[in-house]
Amino acid sequence: MTRVSVTVDGTTYEDEVEPRLLLVHYLRERLGLTGTPVGCDTSNCGACTVDCDGATVKSCSMLAVQADGGTVTTIQGLAAPDGTPHPLQQAFHEHHALQCGYCTPGMIMAARDLLSENPAPSRDEVRQALEGNLCRCTGYQNIVDAVIAAADASRADEPAVPAEEATVA
Repeated sequence: MTRVSVTVDGTTYEDEVEPRLLLVHYLRERLGLTGTPVGCDTSNCGACTVDCDGATVKSCSMLAVQADGGTVTTIQGLAAPDGTPHPLQQAFHEHHALQCGYCTPGMIMAARDLLSENPAPSRDEVRQALEGNLCRCTGYQNIVDAVIAAADASRADEPAVPAEEATVA
């Protein structure tokens, strides 16, 4: 057994784990965070995507011991403390970007990563960013629509930059 300390969705956990325990199984079985599904167990589908120290990772391809000392955000950690959905979660709901919902956590986590790097992506950039996430139900169109809508809404919420600050010297 190996001792790990990892902060997940804002809470720090210290546990003894088998060195071969996958992060997805640690999240689901040890911590009870079942919002991160086990999809293919081979890192092909992307359903288990989480954020680990600022990078998206497929938690079925990462060991829990590799997260030691790190910070993990799951789909369950995106909502506000009062339960208000994250803008991407809301956009997926409003744009019917899910059917069975199995791929949704991974899609949202990958989209969140994209929007953190590119707050105004094109439709093609959204498609490229979601390439490693598979959906068998939706045909992807509504998923792309939801990501674009969330990006638009986030930019609409930003305060306007005064003209004097917006000019380049």
